[in-house]
Amino acid sequence: MNKSDPFKESSLKQLQLSAYLIPVLGFTLALWTVYRHQGSREQQSVSRLSITLTLFWLVGYSLLWAGAGQTSELLSIRLLYLNSLLTSGYFLVCIVLAIRLWQGKLPRLRGISKIAAKVGHKPKH
Repeated sequence: MNKSDPFKESSLKQLQLSAYLIPVLGFTLALWTVYRHQGSREQQSVSRLSITLTLFWLVGYSLLWAGAGQTSELLSIRLLYLNSLLTSGYFLVCIVLAIRLWQGKLPRLRGISKIAAKVGHKPKH
């Protein structure tokens, strides 16, 4: 393999792992990977983290949106503002995790990574 080859195996691996961290869209790819039990341990780990982050964001977004429709105008504006902060935070966390991935570090979030590790596992009997 040529040393100046821009498509080294590690770069392709990082690109594939970064795809899981694309806000909202990466969720589908991550869900498919976890559902099919395919990919390396790193792919499974990043996929679970992506799924967990997206589900947390989706639940928070839905609750704030529903609450904004059921309250007074002043409280509604505040809830919609919180909703925009939550969404911006979700996108920012995904970007930071992708940057960490490109720095050669495994993307992890304290607390959430522990929850994410349980996503997609079959319960033991």
